[in-house]
Parts: sequence; structure tokens; C-alpha cells
Amino acid sequence: MEYINILLVDDEIEFVETLAKRLNKRGFNVSYVTSAKEAIKRIKNEPYDVAIIDVRMPEMDGITLLGEIKQMQPLLEVLLLTGYASIQSGIEGMKKGAFDYLMKPTDMDELVKKIRDAYERKKQQDDKISKAEVRTSFPKPGQQY
Repeated sequence: MEYINILLVDDEIEFVETLAKRLNKRGFNVSYVTSAKEAIKRIKNEPYDVAIIDVRMPEMDGITLLGEIKQMQPLLEVLLLTGYASIQSGIEGMKKGAFDYLMKPTDMDELVKKIRDAYERKKQQDDKISKAEVRTSFPKPGQQY
């Protein structure tokens, strides 16, 4: 089994701690932070496959954080969580590059499935880039170095 590195970002400490424990028990490698600013620091310094971000947070909301993440790590897949029945914020997030969004409280099996799907998409993109880099690093027949 591959380790999927996940970053949880939510200002509700009890929620994020509980979700991290539940995901760790399911075999994921989970880190969490309680602010968008902390998330940005972590993403700059550590590799993640999937970020799960709360839409409503003080200082910087999840949609703004999503934009920041996509500038730093375009291939990092992002799932948005919202505790408010705001379909609009989910749609806005999808337009800005989120993989998907889920309503809080979310069904754990559904969340796990979305994480795995997001990871698969990231892996496919990483593979495409690796293959493209290999193709461009070798000269074509008859081409000089």
C-alpha cells in the first residue's frame, strides 16, 4: 500500500484532531494545521499529495488558500470541506482547481474514496510529467547534444 500524505487545514481543533486520527487509522499519513498561514508554511516545506481544507476559516478562507496552494504546488489535489450549505463556495472552489468538495459532517467512506481518487489523479499527472521530462532530456535521432 502506498502512503498518501495528507494535510488537513481547519480552524476547529477538535474536528481536525479527530479527523486526523480517523484517517491515520485508515492508513493515511496525516498532518494537520489550524490556519491557512500554517498550511502555506507546511506546503512550502513538505510534500503532500492531498490537502483537505475547510472553506470557512478566520484570516484567510479556504477558497483563497486554494488559490495560494495552486500557485505553489499546482499538482497538489485539494478537497474542500464546508460546514455550511454553501454549494456556491464548492462550485467556486472547483473552478479554481479544487478536486472536489464535501459537506460537513462528511461520510468517512465517501471522504476516503475522494482522497484515493484525488491521489490517483495527482499520481497520473506526476507520471505524465516524468515521462515528458525523460522524452525531452534525450536528443532525437540525428540531433546533436
